[in-house]
Amino acid sequence: MKKHLITGLALLSFLSLPSFAHHSGAMFDYTQLVEVSGVVKQFQYTNPHSWLIVDVTNEDGSVTTWGFEAEGPSSLLRAGIKRSDLPAGTPITIRGNPLSDGRPAAAWFDAVVNGRTMNPLNGFAINPADE
Repeated sequence: MKKHLITGLALLSFLSLPSFAHHSGAMFDYTQLVEVSGVVKQFQYTNPHSWLIVDVTNEDGSVTTWGFEAEGPSSLLRAGIKRSDLPAGTPITIRGNPLSDGRPAAAWFDAVVNGRTMNPLNGFAINPADE
């Protein structure tokens, strides 16, 4: 009986631990760096990952909406990026490691807004030019 109780308690404590699983960044092509200029459509300042949504006007006048993934708010704050820094309508030039499948999204590498360079990972992202 005691053995079953200990096994049960061990299993219960294991199941009650928070999950430390994290999705892979394998969907991004870290050998490439794309750059687009547009305006901020939305800044989803959320956990576990934030998304900066940018509308880019193409040469033909059509608009492509890009998504740039970043870490959560606590990491962005440590990098000096606040939710209020990127309101909708803000002009932006942003670079990131693109999705491998060609869809308009990337892992946010850095951005320039009003002459200020923002790096959400403080240099932890991969710039192919540095390799």
